[in-house]
Amino acid sequence: MRRLILALAAPFPFIAATNTNAADLLQVFRDATNNDTTYASARYSLAAGRERLPQGRALILPTVNLTGNALASDNHLIQRSPTSNIPITRNFVSNVYTVTLTQPLYRPQNTLQYEQAEFQVSQVESQFGQAFQDLVIRVSQAYFDVLNAENSLTFVRAQKAAITEQLAQAKRNFEVGTTTITDTNEAQARFDLSVSQEIAALNDLELRKQSLQQIVGTLPDSLTPLRTSFKIAPPEPARMDDWVSTAQKSAYSVRIQEAALEIATREVERARAGHKPTLDLVATVANSTVTGSVTNATGFGQDTRTGTLGLQLAVPIFAGWSVDSRVREALANLDRSRSDLESNRRQAATLARQSFAGVTNGIAQVRALEQAVTSSETSLASNKLGYEVGVRINIDVLNSQQQLYSTKRDLARARYDTIMNGMRLKAAAGTLTEEDVVAVNSLLGSD
Repeated sequence: MRRLILALAAPFPFIAATNTNAADLLQVFRDATNNDTTYASARYSLAAGRERLPQGRALILPTVNLTGNALASDNHLIQRSPTSNIPITRNFVSNVYTVTLTQPLYRPQNTLQYEQAEFQVSQVESQFGQAFQDLVIRVSQAYFDVLNAENSLTFVRAQKAAITEQLAQAKRNFEVGTTTITDTNEAQARFDLSVSQEIAALNDLELRKQSLQQIVGTLPDSLTPLRTSFKIAPPEPARMDDWVSTAQKSAYSVRIQEAALEIATREVERARAGHKPTLDLVATVANSTVTGSVTNATGFGQDTRTGTLGLQLAVPIFAGWSVDSRVREALANLDRSRSDLESNRRQAATLARQSFAGVTNGIAQVRALEQAVTSSETSLASNKLGYEVGVRINIDVLNSQQQLYSTKRDLARARYDTIMNGMRLKAAAGTLTEEDVVAVNSLLGSD
């Protein structure tokens, strides 16, 4: 009986069975960076988005084109006179090659589009930064979900074993006439319930593993659990307003929308530039070769090379009010971008507040649950002893067992939730990095 009570009093029975070769959070995260399809898509989007900059730069650089054509002509004609008709045949071949260089001198639309490209690159880089943070959160959440499901299954099985022992004791006591059949029925009902809970816990564990496998590709054989002897550090800085201020300035969602606002601002100017003239420097070099022959005459030929250099001015006069329409469209999109930016700032502030409260309240909840585990262990031991001496009934022992395991399960969940809220708080502020994964990973292992 003492061994059973000590087993029930152990904070986390599953720690003793930890596989020394189990994968930890850092290893799983690095596997996810190579195998997660969502993160890979973000990486390719970043590579594609960065090409906007050279494409925008190309609009203000010169362009060179080579054109050429070859023409063969075969002409037959009859020259009539009062006395005779004279047939004449002319044949010639013409080859022309032209090289044209165009350098934009004044094209405000191109310049503005180049500036937009710079902000578009900044935008995709922020989107990739957000994708990285999302990966950290998704991997960590899936990792701890598996650990929590394993904890729940362990607690359910331990409770089932304790109920089995209690059921056997109730049957023995009934057989010798020291208790009624009620104790046996109550223990049997709790045992049947524990079997159902075990099946549900197994199913939940399988689902959690599949969720983690979807991210990392190949599921590790086992995962390293949290140590029991550690304290969760409070947020630093310790003021919620500091985190909110940082989130409103540095959150990736805010950075993305700030870049979108800059792009929309320049789109308005680009639309208005449709009313402005354009000026290009144009230089051409052309080479022409003509060879041919005429009936009853010798062949002839001609080589010509010409070069030109000049300015080409284009002044828009009327385009069916399409430019005015594009300006109105761009202004509306600019107003929408301002509204979206403000919305993202508010959302970032709300997420920072929620995560900060989740960390601080979670730390307090963990402390309370740790004390509750100690109290539940004492209560169970007391009820066990009271049942043996006849001052407690079987249902008291069963309730104490259930309370102990429920409290342990809540404590494990509170620890995971508090750690995740700490990571979400840094993500809300745009400061979550791989170093934070390393820091959380240091909390894993055996004591």
